[in-house]
Amino acid sequence: MNEKILKHSILLSAAVSVILGAAVTFLLLGEEDSLIEGFIAGLLIGIFAIYPLILTLVNFAAVFCGCTDPRLIRKGRHFEWITIVLGVLYSLFILPFADITFSDWTVTLCNTQKHTPVWTEGALTVVILAVVGILGYLFLSCSRISKVPPLITVLEIAAMYLGMLQCILWIIQIIRLEAVYLYLCLFPLNCILIGIKVIRQKIMEWGKIQREESEKAGAVSGFQNRHLEWLNRHLERSSVWPAAAFLLMWPMLGIIICILILFGQRPDSAIRAWTETSDWNLSREIAPQNIYYDEHYLCTVAAGGHRRVVKPIRMGVRHGHPVIVNRQLCVANAFEQILEERMPNLHRNVRNFYDRYGFPVAEMIRSPYIADVIYIVMKPLEWIFLIVIYMTDVKPENRIAVQYLPKRTA
Repeated sequence: MNEKILKHSILLSAAVSVILGAAVTFLLLGEEDSLIEGFIAGLLIGIFAIYPLILTLVNFAAVFCGCTDPRLIRKGRHFEWITIVLGVLYSLFILPFADITFSDWTVTLCNTQKHTPVWTEGALTVVILAVVGILGYLFLSCSRISKVPPLITVLEIAAMYLGMLQCILWIIQIIRLEAVYLYLCLFPLNCILIGIKVIRQKIMEWGKIQREESEKAGAVSGFQNRHLEWLNRHLERSSVWPAAAFLLMWPMLGIIICILILFGQRPDSAIRAWTETSDWNLSREIAPQNIYYDEHYLCTVAAGGHRRVVKPIRMGVRHGHPVIVNRQLCVANAFEQILEERMPNLHRNVRNFYDRYGFPVAEMIRSPYIADVIYIVMKPLEWIFLIVIYMTDVKPENRIAVQYLPKRTA
């Protein structure tokens, strides 16, 4: 029975995820909801929401398992690869839902967009340190510990420490009590768990080898340099590997930074990559206030078009959010105000039409050139609106001027 569970453990973990997803869905299913839709929703919840949590539990349990059985180690490695591959894919899938951009803190964003968590000028340093950690993991995980000198093993662990440090910094940088950000922390958390598991596993393997070959002096050697060989001898006790790797991590980091300086990186890029940002936990900079693009497509035009074309005049407030205002927007809103006052029934129909077709138009305006075109196309309507305003209002320019101004509180 245990053999079958071990053999099909990966399939079993996926099946448990789908079953739990289906259970959650059917508990929330209403009387009018379709069973087919519920099944599909359960499948998606199981795959995208629950399976990452199950993989995390598996990796967490493996840290404390301490097993030296080759079959379990091989199966654990399969879970590691699944975690890494799915972790990358799921993170890329979740990123758009977090509204995270690749823009530095100096760039003005719109709506709920957030600046990059990693300073773009220091991103190369972070990527290289992460790659060093991945290479350390691959060499340590895939090599036979009995064939590698202890000094090389410790260097591999030191490289993994650098990668795990980037994972810790990422988690500290973005963690918030919101589901999307917690899920973005799962992949680096699993990388840390996998790193700890592999290091602990190799330490136990080496300890077992040392006990079996306790009478064979110099069983693992390979350095002709007497200083390196002395260091290698002192590292034959695997219990000192974690501390030794921590000490070797710093000169390794220094060497990597020196090499990266030759490629234009700054000496402090490893730190500034996280602090030269805005919107995040380690950020030290304050970004410009986001511009609010809402469903009102003329608001989008005013904020998104080229300044020399759409001619923005000031900042305004709409639904509690700051918006960029131009004259065309003020004229259109003043006309709508008059329509609402004089012909409420017609205004209601016009408003419904606008809500139905104006929102999709606003979603399509994601280029300054499209915004410019919309502005030009709306010019004849703007003139018509202006004529109506002047014919119906005693002080037309006053009405136009007060549009989108914040309301004064008594």
